[in-house]
Amino acid sequence: MLPCLRHASLGAGVLALALAAAAPAHADLIYVLNSTDPSIVKIDTRTGEEVQRIDSLREVHHLVLSPDRKELLIADSSGNEILFVEPATGTVLRRERISNPYHLDFTPDGRLLVVASLRRGQVDIYDANGPRLLDRFRAGNKPSHIAFSPDSRFAYITIQGDGTVMAIDLQERRILWQANVGPEPAGILWHRGRLIIGIMGRDYFAVMNPETRQVESTIRVGRGAHTVFASPDGKTLWATSRVQSRIAEIEPDTLQVRRIHEVPGGPDCIAFAPDGAVWATLRWAGRIARLDPASGEVSTIRVGRSPHGIFVQPRAIQ
Repeated sequence: MLPCLRHASLGAGVLALALAAAAPAHADLIYVLNSTDPSIVKIDTRTGEEVQRIDSLREVHHLVLSPDRKELLIADSSGNEILFVEPATGTVLRRERISNPYHLDFTPDGRLLVVASLRRGQVDIYDANGPRLLDRFRAGNKPSHIAFSPDSRFAYITIQGDGTVMAIDLQERRILWQANVGPEPAGILWHRGRLIIGIMGRDYFAVMNPETRQVESTIRVGRGAHTVFASPDGKTLWATSRVQSRIAEIEPDTLQVRRIHEVPGGPDCIAFAPDGAVWATLRWAGRIARLDPASGEVSTIRVGRSPHGIFVQPRAIQ
């Protein structure tokens, strides 16, 4: 049986002291997207308090840092716009009208921005310098999350309502294939020539070979397996289980689960801090969680309703 790590829920004052002790060299800023408030909040980790709130139009879900690291792109899916925010200050630089942006990401070479539209069943390809729409693909029922091959040639999109993964050739601008993977696929990650895909309708991540389009193995983490992120040092894959409320540490070489952290509240998206902490949005609890991988301690901060995307902006103590 895998060990379950201890969960601690701290009050605001105790949490501020704990955060200060854990990260004396940095006072990070954390951006959290509250999808049903709707708003973007900025949290100062020195105090655990909200220091800024940016109103969105309707429903923010995902965000991505621009390749030059100067802009944070925040997708307001129902509001049909992307907010461009300066990450160090929280200044809204501009807003661009974009058709139903749900998940979005830049190709590894930084040349293209790919946007998945969950409600409208489309995948849009933009010139990253515009953004200027270059192409649009009809992609079935609920295009969800995006991953890329390291050479930026191929985009892989989970099609949540169809239980498939779709591959798009970004150079030739055509759909290559669509393959079954399991019910309600969500997060997707390219990892050493394989695709790791969260199967929300089950309790596992599927490991797919994009060459054969076959699922070669599964990684069981808990019901509602959602999405997976690689740590900055490449030593761990972190996977979330929204229904069973778990965050799993996965060994990147063997794809075996190393540890399970029980984190009540429905862990969803993950971001990494310079001090090694793992931050996650708790979708059902209206909170974000800070997980210390060394000790397994978990502390939480209240944010808004249905927090989804999260981003850590390192900042030196003033």
